[in-house]
Amino acid sequence: MPPEIRAKIGYIVPSTNTTAQTEIDDLRPSGVTNHIARMTIRNSLMVEQPGFDQVLEDMRASVAPSILSLCTADPDIVTIGVSPEAFWTGPENQAKLITEFEQEAGGRPVVTSADAITAALEQLGSLSRVGVITPYLQLGDDTVRRFFDDRGYEVIAIEGMGAETPASIAEIGPEELRATVNAVNKQDIEVIIQVGTNVAMSRFAAAAELFLDKPVLSNNAVLYWHALRRLGVNDQFAGFGRLFHHL
Repeated sequence: MPPEIRAKIGYIVPSTNTTAQTEIDDLRPSGVTNHIARMTIRNSLMVEQPGFDQVLEDMRASVAPSILSLCTADPDIVTIGVSPEAFWTGPENQAKLITEFEQEAGGRPVVTSADAITAALEQLGSLSRVGVITPYLQLGDDTVRRFFDDRGYEVIAIEGMGAETPASIAEIGPEELRATVNAVNKQDIEVIIQVGTNVAMSRFAAAAELFLDKPVLSNNAVLYWHALRRLGVNDQFAGFGRLFHHL
């Protein structure tokens, strides 16, 4: 007999992303299957605003076809594996956009990083004073900051790691992560949040929680946690931070 399938998670990532799939497969509980689709984007230079905007426009143009393709696998949920600012145009427009995505998905629930981060911060105790790590240059950092500002969080510190193209984000390694975590770890910060699903940080974030004694949330881990909990998969397991010890 085939193994029992408890849930099928559909996961959409940009075509340049070489990190998210391996990270969510590491997080996958027994009986859950992951199904990947890719939205086609160009590996544009993001050193100036037109290039950064082009990446966002490519995502927005290709997400609907990616949802339609993914849903031929009949997933139980559709997860949009990009940073929270990718589709962020304010809370009201975000809700409208999710409704449109769910229509494209045939009525299946759709979750994004914006929803997942909010859910995680509430789960961990309504945290509001945040330090943010991005893979971007300053212009990308400014876009991310607007997302947190619009949601009512207080951004105490934000640091980018200077990736110039979407594909080069995957080249960010532990030394850069360690330096950037230390840079944003101000005394008043309650939680450190990393955005950018092409950054391999889920295991590093869990380790960082031990020596910082505060939550450190990586984009891929938070988004996958949110998808699991939306489906009623409440497994708790070690190795990926305190969030996975919460229902």
